[in-house]
Amino acid sequence: MATLSAATFPVPPAARLSVAAQFARKQRRKITPQAGKALEKLGHAVEYLTDEFVKSGVAFSASNSQLEAVQLLMALNRRVYFECPEVPTLGERLRSLLHRATN
Repeated sequence: MATLSAATFPVPPAARLSVAAQFARKQRRKITPQAGKALEKLGHAVEYLTDEFVKSGVAFSASNSQLEAVQLLMALNRRVYFECPEVPTLGERLRSLLHRATN
């Protein structure tokens, strides 16, 4: 699939700036059942719209409403994901435990 930019849709600045850093660290997130359902439904919607777009054979253009819908759904998907709290790594938990033990 082609890379799509979500620049035309609202993405929280913190999410936009830290996307590369988040994936580089491979930080896990605690996804609630509600967020999991939302991510699943958004993912299916993105996949469906993308498949329909490819099957239609329409050329890529910046003003294509199908591509704008896919971009919007992808931005919402990222927003839901980044709103889930991060799970501390084992190292972070050990440092916290040692810090509390020494104070």
